[in-house]
Amino acid sequence: MNNETQFIPRATPAPYRQWGEDLEPVSVQQMVNACNLPIAERGALMPDAHLGYGLPIGGVLATRNAVIPYAVGVDIACRMKLSVYDIPVKRLLRDEGRGRFTEAIQAETKFGVGSFFREKREHEVLDRDWSVSPITRDSKDKAWKQLGTSGSGNHFVEFGEIQIADTSLGVEPGTYVALMSHSGSRGTGANVAAHYSKLARAAHPELPKDLAHLSWLDLDSEAGQQYWAAMELMGEYAAANHACIHKYIAANLGLEPILDVENHHNFAWKEEHDGQELVVHRKGATPAGTGVLGVIPGSMASPAYVVRGKGNADSLNSASHGAGRVMSRKKASSKLNWKDANQLLKVRGVTLLSAGLDEVPFVYKDIDEVMGAQSDLVESVARFFPRLVKMAPAGERPED
Repeated sequence: MNNETQFIPRATPAPYRQWGEDLEPVSVQQMVNACNLPIAERGALMPDAHLGYGLPIGGVLATRNAVIPYAVGVDIACRMKLSVYDIPVKRLLRDEGRGRFTEAIQAETKFGVGSFFREKREHEVLDRDWSVSPITRDSKDKAWKQLGTSGSGNHFVEFGEIQIADTSLGVEPGTYVALMSHSGSRGTGANVAAHYSKLARAAHPELPKDLAHLSWLDLDSEAGQQYWAAMELMGEYAAANHACIHKYIAANLGLEPILDVENHHNFAWKEEHDGQELVVHRKGATPAGTGVLGVIPGSMASPAYVVRGKGNADSLNSASHGAGRVMSRKKASSKLNWKDANQLLKVRGVTLLSAGLDEVPFVYKDIDEVMGAQSDLVESVARFFPRLVKMAPAGERPED
């Protein structure tokens, strides 16, 4: 076997640091594997980490002049958005009010694999150059049809009450109604990920089978430049999805937001670390540079946190993207039941419009423990409590 077909790892693994205890060994091993890549410079493992493809969910990896499609993720630019409205919380909590908010969510969102709007939403993202890659060029109409939709898996749209304690957010501290959404770049993003991951694997036949999902594209290559441009476009498209969801629901209810917070958590950025420009992949990790705001959700029955980054260099300015799963979808479907889940939802004051058993609260870690494990990465400036939750119906193939 010659050097062109033999994997040669780094002489010494790239350093990485872990947050949180009792992380599953397979996710830790995935981080170790990534740090052995010859392009790897540094890594970090967040407290919500769990098994992924190639890089674990909750994994952060900095590389030199190379991007790993599967270290960005299948759902490119999956992100959070939260909008705050200055209306009395009792409007949401009383029965007749909750019915009105339910009608708005049902009318202005779409869930499920392949879901789309018959009357297409409009957004300036459609005026961007979609010919940056053959995949985005050929998928523009599909992307337009799916604009403003949420797909399946762990994606959601929910109303709740938010408690703001920080005075620097530009609104008076207090309790407000808020809308929170979680989704990404839908079918077009998945097509981009699949196409360029295939090209990356073809470019690196030397990688053993257990490392194949860590195949990379050099940014100097045509494929690398196409992927990067497509990824950036998918970032704008995912942001547009959220913008449409929030715009149309707010218009349905006659509301105007007084505060918006949003962030990607499946993306790659060119950043300076250790005195050099690196490509920082955050797969299921939230940007947490000094002063940067982000949203970290828990589950349908536990709080989400609006956070401000502390700029911890050891984490490559990153934090968790959520609570993190402790149970696979298959296990959840066989071990859990709706009786227990509905009882917990009732106690927590949550009305669930639709979801699968594989997304009930028991499949996630305790978000407060996760937040406690990363107190050196972010500070909490507000907490959001779900009250009205919509996810994809049971039986949908997960797209997260």
